[in-house]
Amino acid sequence: MGRRLYSALLYALSPLIWRRLRRERLDDHPRGERLGRIPAYHDERVLWVHAASVGEVITARPLIRSLIDDYPDHRVIVTTMTATGARQVQTLFGDLVTHHFVALDFPGATRRFVARLDPEIAIIVETEIWPNLIHACAMAGVPVTIVNARITERGFARYQRFPKLMGEAIRRLAWVGAKSAEDAKRFRTLGVSARRLNVTGALKYDQHIDEAVFDAADALREVIGDRPVWVAGSTHEGEETQLLQAHVRLLARFPDALLMMVPRHPQRFGEVAELCLERGMSVVRRSEEASIAPGTQVYLGDTMGELMMLYATGDVAFVGGSLVDIGGHNLLEPAALGLPVVSGPSLSSLGDVVTTLDEAHARVEVESAAMLGETLVSLMLDETRRETLGRNARAVVDANRGALGHTRDYLGRLIRARELHEPWPLADDRQPGSGR
Repeated sequence: MGRRLYSALLYALSPLIWRRLRRERLDDHPRGERLGRIPAYHDERVLWVHAASVGEVITARPLIRSLIDDYPDHRVIVTTMTATGARQVQTLFGDLVTHHFVALDFPGATRRFVARLDPEIAIIVETEIWPNLIHACAMAGVPVTIVNARITERGFARYQRFPKLMGEAIRRLAWVGAKSAEDAKRFRTLGVSARRLNVTGALKYDQHIDEAVFDAADALREVIGDRPVWVAGSTHEGEETQLLQAHVRLLARFPDALLMMVPRHPQRFGEVAELCLERGMSVVRRSEEASIAPGTQVYLGDTMGELMMLYATGDVAFVGGSLVDIGGHNLLEPAALGLPVVSGPSLSSLGDVVTTLDEAHARVEVESAAMLGETLVSLMLDETRRETLGRNARAVVDANRGALGHTRDYLGRLIRARELHEPWPLADDRQPGSGR
């Protein structure tokens, strides 16, 4: 499939696309942004970061922060595809960055969007390969990079089905900073030149945790008191039921145990609260600022940007999207806090992060609600094991930092080359993990 046929198909499907985007709206973002109708930034120096949704925004957090600090004369503009991603940008950065929804991948919309944005560089987080958007950047002379680049097995197979379409887009990339050697191999197979490819490692290892997170966690833990607390983060439909079943098993052994549950998608907060009540659980919602009573069994984290703080409050962390067929979410957030990390078996989106944690004996895998309940009881009874697992997890994070430094270095070279009107630099042999 070529780009013209792809574009024609998008136009044909546009009614369905617009219908799907109805829930991805914010009142202060006009619908026209999806068609590239954003303010013109021709009089400013713009660095553009695209992070599709919440997970990508969190992954890119240290990089975005470094761009703000390293380039004070530039405006950092962050685009997302989802409303939850937009809210996460606002929570993490406030007025330090400008946010827009990215244009849909229609030819006219992407040309208009890139022309008005007029960035010095486009930095895509993880795997957002939009053929028309990349083509519009290439026609405007904007170098397109992918950082923390990853391709799942499923995505790799999908891209291989359309070699002409994806090959054209891939070959236009100025640089790819791959998350792992396996990801780099897949990008090479798809057509990325080895001279524009490095293995940088995962940006998620380089997360910085503000002291304010620990201060807020300490204050909340003081309110909770000396009770067994486990945190289930980024949970999905079909998963919460299993988590509540596991909590029942834990309550049978520890009647004062508290589950902090944080659903992945804000639109499900009310639904999950109702589910807890239906299961006979005493629930307090964080958004309502109600006190956690001694009899509270579930504390629902129905706010944005507070998952790390809630993780820091717990004794054990369960990472969601792993007991249902989602592929798992960020295991490194609780690991960085030194918590025992528990997950289900569905972790296809995490690649070698899982292997690294497992080799360090820093993760416990469960396959069912019953097994999760038994694991929670075991961990709550064994403080030494909890401490060992948490120490191993934090050691993994500390040992694998460095992706941010490699990524900053290469992006800096691209930005300088653009400023001096020089050719885009090639991947540096001296960088660890070079794809050459």
